[in-house]
Amino acid sequence: MRIDLNAGPQALPETDHAILPSGSGSISASNGASGAASGVAGQDQAELSGAHAQVQALAAQAAQLPEVRQERVQSLRQAIQSGVYHSTPEQIAGAVFEHMISGAAA
Repeated sequence: MRIDLNAGPQALPETDHAILPSGSGSISASNGASGAASGVAGQDQAELSGAHAQVQALAAQAAQLPEVRQERVQSLRQAIQSGVYHSTPEQIAGAVFEHMISGAAA
């Protein structure tokens, strides 16, 4: 696609809506078919799906989760102190690298 920077403004397409005088704050449809279907003559309506409620519920659940999993931290601390936890420098470097990448994406 090519963009012409020298092109002048384009005319807006004609619509079936008329804007009410300033101060009324609403837009009225001049065709009554949509108003009759929605039950309110002369007003446009939008209806959102239930997905936004699910997203809000999941976000609220995620916000209640602790930032640090204390049980996991405690078990790793005990394993390190008792000497049963061993990792190679490559494993540590890989984990640090993965953490840096996932932190940049979040």
